Amino acid sequence: MGSSEVSIIPGLQKEEKVAVERRRLHVLKALKKLHIEADEAPVVAVLGSGGGLRAHIACLGVLSEMKEQGLLDAVTYLAGVSGSTWAISSLYTNDGDMEALEADLRHRFSRQEWDLAKSLQKTIQAARSENYSLTDFWAYMVISKQTRELPESHLSNMKKPVEEGTLPYPIFAAIDNDLQPSWQEAKAQGLWGSALGNAEVNRNYIFECLNFITIFLGDVWRRTVANAKYIGRRIFAPLLRLQQSLQRERPVLEDEGGEPNYNWLTEMLENWTRTSLEKQEQPDEHPESKGSVSDFLDFVRKTGICASKWEWGTTHNFLYKHGGIRDKTMSSRRHLHLVDAGLAINTPFPLVLPPTREVHLILSFDFSAGDPFETIRATTDYCRRHKIPFPHVEEAKLDLWSKAPASCYILKGETGPVVMHFPLFNTDACGDDIEAWSDTYDTFKLADTYTLDVVRPLLALAKMNVRENKKKILREMRNAAMLYYPKHYAQSCSLV
Repeated sequence: MGSSEVSIIPGLQKEEKVAVERRRLHVLKALKKLHIEADEAPVVAVLGSGGGLRAHIACLGVLSEMKEQGLLDAVTYLAGVSGSTWAISSLYTNDGDMEALEADLRHRFSRQEWDLAKSLQKTIQAARSENYSLTDFWAYMVISKQTRELPESHLSNMKKPVEEGTLPYPIFAAIDNDLQPSWQEAKAQGLWGSALGNAEVNRNYIFECLNFITIFLGDVWRRTVANAKYIGRRIFAPLLRLQQSLQRERPVLEDEGGEPNYNWLTEMLENWTRTSLEKQEQPDEHPESKGSVSDFLDFVRKTGICASKWEWGTTHNFLYKHGGIRDKTMSSRRHLHLVDAGLAINTPFPLVLPPTREVHLILSFDFSAGDPFETIRATTDYCRRHKIPFPHVEEAKLDLWSKAPASCYILKGETGPVVMHFPLFNTDACGDDIEAWSDTYDTFKLADTYTLDVVRPLLALAKMNVRENKKKILREMRNAAMLYYPKHYAQSCSLV
């Protein structure tokens, strides 16, 4: 292993090799149905960029239309970032049944309500874990409100279809937040579609959520619980003090690295909760309420501390103190903190570009609301620095394309995979109204404004981008079969 900034594994894990080999048989059958005869299947990867709820809905549209056109069955790898991962996760949760998935989407967005109580309950349960972080809070209190469904699926849910090869091999992108200087210095700028693109905005949003929860629950408990004296003294009074502390203007100091320092908040939350929990030990406490009160206060404390330290994606580091790892940065940390990959490059290109995966054709669906070629620029820079083959496009040409993007661009280099890049908002589908479409589906558009009438056009647009470019996709699949397996392809064609 080389630098901790980037690690290119020398080979694939045994489990991935087996799954991909089984997938190959399904891909060959799919290619035959598409009238592409080949004894060896070219490796095709589909990528979905970030972009919040817009990416979630558009990615569902892309997957649905690819399934309808028989194209998804010819795909080996399916990778996503941020909002696209929500859609990809749903694909596996529904065992690839796109009709059921679309029906569920229509059902969710035909109603406006969001079950705050259920989401809060899930968050409080998650806070009991040693590895609780803002990722849990974000999933249950923000994403569930955006998508109107609680994220219940796990990677283990995908095991059966992946091992059997009935669905593409999924890859989800994340980056190591502890190595932030490395990917920030690299000047990767794929931030346009990332819901976590602005740390300070999201930090404030999380504190607003906490403030709202304390106000909401304080009001509910005051009105509905019989023992008002107990609730007032044990819960509502501490919540009121917390609200006042969160709302009080405090100077945000900076540490030596120029980053915001929220140590005052960490200390305040620890002291506030410790005092509140100590009061629960008084003789007149109500045992039946103790657990729920304690859990809630612990949830608020942990969330506030995680927000002050900006801790995301806390997970055990399986390389910790591993004797065979020379890189101290990777082996010296007990925990890792994984964050939205959109903070570095808002597309999962780096996951499918390592030569070990032998990807021949990449279908890149860009759901950005800003420059749809920013991900290409960032990936080009990434590949240049790490000596990975990637099609080169002159900046002047990218600038020109950005002004009036078409629905599909085919990028080819002397070596490496062919890249088909599909901007969501393009002149072919949107005409002169690209800006209006972007405004309608802004990344930070409130979830409450996403009615079924807003969802349907976006879904249809994403589907059309696939349908209108089917011939080009088939042509490049056929070219990949000819280029990488010419002998097999020639023999197959001679038999037709």
